[in-house]
Amino acid sequence: MKAKTVLPAVAMTAVSMVLTLAVVMMWLGAAVPWPVALVVGLGIDGGWLATLAYERRLAAQGDHNRAVTGVGWSFGVLAAGVLVAHALSADHSGAWLAVAWLPIAAKALWLVHSLWERTALTPLALDTIRGIQQEARDEAAVARARLRAEAATEETRLSAVTEAGARVARVQAETAQRLAGAWSTLESARKGEETGRALTSVTTPVTPGVTPQWELPVWGPTDRVPALESGAPALSDDALDTLVHDIRHSQTPPLSYRDMAARFRAAGHSASEVRLRAAWKRVA
Repeated sequence: MKAKTVLPAVAMTAVSMVLTLAVVMMWLGAAVPWPVALVVGLGIDGGWLATLAYERRLAAQGDHNRAVTGVGWSFGVLAAGVLVAHALSADHSGAWLAVAWLPIAAKALWLVHSLWERTALTPLALDTIRGIQQEARDEAAVARARLRAEAATEETRLSAVTEAGARVARVQAETAQRLAGAWSTLESARKGEETGRALTSVTTPVTPGVTPQWELPVWGPTDRVPALESGAPALSDDALDTLVHDIRHSQTPPLSYRDMAARFRAAGHSASEVRLRAAWKRVA
């Protein structure tokens, strides 16, 4: 990289010096002896080269001198002025004006080269910077891959949860449909003509004089019934009716059959479900 900036500056400086020397020789050669013109041309080029060498020495030491820089630019402007003056007085002024800018361009190239030297880094530093940049790119790539993996995992989890919820909903719908069918079957059986005769034939021997009625079961939580003590005396129908009435009206509004039956058995009383329901119907 150093050669890419210094070689153009060296080449343009050499061309500018040759052109300056040639113009001075042609310009002053007719008026003064050629050795004098040669000395003048070499003086301009030598002063320019000397200041340039001193500038390069200061730059190598990390220093800078404005006076030396000003002198160097003065020699560059002087060389360019000589070329421009010769171009204006020569027959082919266009060709000479086309190369009159070379001294200024040479100084500009040396300025670019000095700026490059001030910002140039060693190969070790460049390798370190490249390593840091590569590490940052690797970390960014890993972070992107992690985010994509997490997004894919979350999508899979949501899909699984959604599918599970759909399966649960389907099972609940099928269960509700089956329960509705069973309930419809029970309702049809309760309203059937043969239901009353079948119940009468079963319950008449147990509860004479009571017309049986079949009620559909109640869906809901059930209370555990405590175990009855063996040998408990059986209650008469009147006593059973009295207990059912008292328990039913122990709370306002009156208790339902399920709550009354639970309290009846929790109190330690003994009665079959058929007799208890019959008493409930007589009282209610």
